Amino acid sequence: MAKIELNAEELERAAIILKAVSHPVRISILNALEEGGKLTVTEIHKILGVEQSTASHHLGIMRDKGVLISRREGKNIYYSLRDENLKNLLYCIGGCKK
Repeated sequence: MAKIELNAEELERAAIILKAVSHPVRISILNALEEGGKLTVTEIHKILGVEQSTASHHLGIMRDKGVLISRREGKNIYYSLRDENLKNLLYCIGGCKK
């Protein structure tokens, strides 16, 4: 793989993203969103088998850090990945099984 040059601003943004997703529930949420495109907190909590408040808490952290975007449609708020490149992060995580 070719070496990627990153400036200080890009490194700071990368650190913020990595901190924001550095929890098993958050990685699971990213994976669910990668597969489902856009999901509500209710759909996410059912998919992951966690309390709705837990899913909401982790969604809020990732939204606040710019990892996810949210959009209201009627009574529902749908969450999705802000950047499709986050799928590459999931791919890398999947390769770290050892």
